[in-house]
Amino acid sequence: MNVGIAYADKFKQTWLKLEVPDGSTIKEALEFSGLLKQFPDIDLENQAVGIFGKISKLDTKVVDGDRVEIYRPITADPETVERRDRNNDDE
Repeated sequence: MNVGIAYADKFKQTWLKLEVPDGSTIKEALEFSGLLKQFPDIDLENQAVGIFGKISKLDTKVVDGDRVEIYRPITADPETVERRDRNNDDE
């Protein structure tokens, strides 16, 4: 079955489309993709993963056409960071 794998770090966005065996879990699909070797800083014990924007467990089975995503931790608290107004270029 075909699935997509999406990951973005600070410098690069990666999108892979690959074929995985039927009944594969998110973790198995990620291991099969080679992405964990390409980005050794990915820590599946501490980073959330999901399918189409919905957080899921590593043992969730993927189905044909799923997009598996690895989410980076939030590095800034949105309540304490000053809002950037894109429409106001006068400042």
